[in-house]
Amino acid sequence: MIRKPDWLKVPNTRNQTHDQVFSLIRHLSLHTVCEEANCPNRGECFSSGTATFLLMGNRCTRQCTFCNVTKEAPEKLDPDEPKHIAEAVETLNLHYVVLTSVTRDDLPDGGAGVFAESIREIHKRKPDLPVEVLIPDLQGNTEALKVVLNANPAVLNHNIETVPSLYSSVRPVANYERSLQVLENAKKMHPAIFTKSGMMLGLGETEIEILSVLKDLKKVACDLMVIGQYLPPSQRHRPLTRYVSPVEFEYYKQKALEYGFKEVIASPLARSSYKAIKMLSN
Repeated sequence: MIRKPDWLKVPNTRNQTHDQVFSLIRHLSLHTVCEEANCPNRGECFSSGTATFLLMGNRCTRQCTFCNVTKEAPEKLDPDEPKHIAEAVETLNLHYVVLTSVTRDDLPDGGAGVFAESIREIHKRKPDLPVEVLIPDLQGNTEALKVVLNANPAVLNHNIETVPSLYSSVRPVANYERSLQVLENAKKMHPAIFTKSGMMLGLGETEIEILSVLKDLKKVACDLMVIGQYLPPSQRHRPLTRYVSPVEFEYYKQKALEYGFKEVIASPLARSSYKAIKMLSN
C-alpha cells in the first residue's frame, strides 16, 4: 500500500454548523455526493454550511471502478425532491448551489427533467441564485441536455474523469468522445452558460495523455477545469497508481491556463464542486 503523503491529511473541522447541515439533509430525505462519494472535503464543506446535493437517490446504474456510490437497482423517483432541495437551499441561505446525480440510464431522459425542475424550484425562492449542475452524459441525448440548459443553470459541468486509454477499465459504460460531445453541444446550445469539466490523476495516466485531454476539452470550448487526486474509496475499487505532488498539480494548472481555460483548480484535494463559487467570482 502506498503511504498517504502529508499534503493529503485533512484536519477535523467539525462544528455546530456541520451538525445542522447533516440534520437538515436527513430531515428532508436528501442525499449528498459529499457522503455518498466519501469526499475528503465533506467535513469542511458541511462546517461552512454548504453541500452538493445528489439527485434521484443514491444508487447508480453504471459500474465505474473509481466511484463509491452504490451500484444497485435504482430507486423510484421522489416527486417532492426538487421542492425539498429548494427548501434546503433557502434554509441554509446558500449563495451558490451545486446539483449532481447518480447516473440513471433507466430513465428515458437520464434524469434531465429532475435537474430542470430542481433548478426552477430553487429560482422560485431565490431567483438570482447561481446553480451549477454536474450532469451524467445522458447517453448523448441532446433533447435531454436541452431540457437542463433551458432551466438556466449558471454552469453546466460534465466530468471527463480520466484519459481515453483508461475508459474501458475506469468508466466501462461511458465513452470519451460522447462526454466531449456533451460539453460541445452545451456550449453551442447556450453559449452564455459556462461549461466545466474535471479529471482525476493517479489512475495510471501519463503526462502526455493529461495534456491531450486538456487540449481536447479546449477544442470543445470548455471554460472551467478541475484536476484532483484519485483516492480509492476501498480495496474493492480501482487501485491507486501514485500520489501526484502539489508541484505537478500546479504545472497542470498553468498548462490549462496556457491552453485558454478561464479558471482552473488543480490540487490534491480538488473536487468538482469544492469551492465552486470561486471559479465564477474570480
